[in-house]
Amino acid sequence: MRRSELPLVGLAALGGVGLAVQARLNGDLGASLGDGIVASMISTGTGILLLLAIVPTSRGGRRALRQLREALRVQGLRWWQCLGGVSGALYVVSQGVSVSSLGVGIFVVAVVGGTSAGSLAVDRVGLGPGGPLPITARRVTGATTGVVAIAIAGQDQLTGDSSLWLLALPVAAGLALSVQSALNARVGAIAGSPWAAALVNFVVAGCTLCIALPIEILIRGGGPPGRLPAEPWLYCGGFIGVAIIAIATTVVRRLGVLVFGLVSIVGQLLGAVLLDVFGAHRPPVTTWLAIALTLGAVAVTMLPVKPQPPRAG
Repeated sequence: MRRSELPLVGLAALGGVGLAVQARLNGDLGASLGDGIVASMISTGTGILLLLAIVPTSRGGRRALRQLREALRVQGLRWWQCLGGVSGALYVVSQGVSVSSLGVGIFVVAVVGGTSAGSLAVDRVGLGPGGPLPITARRVTGATTGVVAIAIAGQDQLTGDSSLWLLALPVAAGLALSVQSALNARVGAIAGSPWAAALVNFVVAGCTLCIALPIEILIRGGGPPGRLPAEPWLYCGGFIGVAIIAIATTVVRRLGVLVFGLVSIVGQLLGAVLLDVFGAHRPPVTTWLAIALTLGAVAVTMLPVKPQPPRAG
C-alpha cells in the first residue's frame, strides 16, 4: 500500500463505521414502524432531499449532471450502469428488516461475507472504472475467509427457517453492495463528482422502493403496524448514506472494489461491536472470532506485493 493511498484507506474505514451506524438507525426505525420497506423509504427520501439541496444548486453539480446526460446520449455510459441504487435499496431494506432480530454484529458479519465474495467477482469482470483486476491467491483468501466468518458468526442464529432467511438477506445485500460500489464509482468518474453519483444512486433506490412498497402492502394488507418514533436521530440514516456513497465513489476509483470492501469491513465490524456492546445485544464469542478472521483477511489482502526480479533473456 502506497503512502498516498493511506488517506483513502482511512476514508474507507470511516465509511464502514457509517454503515454500522446506519444499520442500527434503519433497523430501529424499521422495528418501530413494523415495516422495513417504509423505514427504507424514509431513509432514502431524506438522502434525496439533502442531495437535491447540494447538487442542482451548485455550478459544479449542474456541470456533473450535464456530463452524465451527455455520456448517456453518446453511450459512453450505459443506462444499466446507473442502476447501483437498486442494490442500495436492497441493502437498506435488509437493514430495516433484519437488524432488530439479528443484532448489528451478526448483520455486519453476514454483509461482510456477501461483500467479500461479490467484490472479488466485480473486480474480475471490471464493473468499476479501473477495469478488470486479476484474481490472486490473496484476493481469494480474503473473500473465502469472509464467507467462513459468516458460518462461524451465524451458527447460533440458525435456529429455524426464519433465522436462515434473516441471515441470507444481509448476505445478498452484501453481494449487492459490491455491485453498487462499482457502478457508482463508474458514474462518479464520468460525472467528476461523487455527489452527482450519490444523487443518481438515491433517486434510483427511491424509485425501486416506490415499486416494492405497493407490492408489499398488497401482500401484507393495511398500513405499517407500528408507529413513527419520536427520536429524531432515527431519521438520520439517509444523511449517513449520502456520505457513505460519496466515500465509496471516491475510494473505489483508486483502490478497487475488493480492497475498499475489506477495509470498510474493519470499520463496520468495530462499529457494530461497539453498538452491540452499548445496546441491547451482547456479541457472542463467535462474533469476536469472525471479526478476528475478517481482520486477518484484510491484512492478507492488503500486504504489499514483493517486486519480482527481472527474468533473464
